[in-house]
Amino acid sequence: MTYQDLPALNAILNLISTLLLLRGFLLIRQKDVARHRQMMIAAMVSSAVFLTSYLTYHTLRQMDSGIGHTVFPEYAPDVLRYIYYGILIPHVVLAALVLPFVLITFYRGLKTQQKGGSPYVARHRRIARFTFPVWLFVSVTGVVVYLLLYQIAPLFKS
Repeated sequence: MTYQDLPALNAILNLISTLLLLRGFLLIRQKDVARHRQMMIAAMVSSAVFLTSYLTYHTLRQMDSGIGHTVFPEYAPDVLRYIYYGILIPHVVLAALVLPFVLITFYRGLKTQQKGGSPYVARHRRIARFTFPVWLFVSVTGVVVYLLLYQIAPLFKS
């Protein structure tokens, strides 16, 4: 395995995070707090491994080629480029913005177990209503960005 293989791993980790987030959401809707907690811990682990792998890829790419960022290929049709950047820009902005909220939501969720009181649950629930859809959007669009960049765009290479 080389660093060039990491984007595929990152997409898989994003997909796993997406599935864990959705499962955790369904479980909390069913009032299964214990299993919800397990899914959210697993989603955090998957997302942390993703972030480590993502940063590793871009660092190694920078060291190897002098270019740390990825550019959408010139040979791809313009409509695909517009779709790609239309998804990438909100993905990147929201990924940067949601990280502290994910950490706070996760911390408050863990704190509800330790303290057990309803004020802790209410604080966790209040922030999770914002954090969950944004985290889910970032996870899903991460997979879409990968597919557009590494699977779909190369189909247009002559």
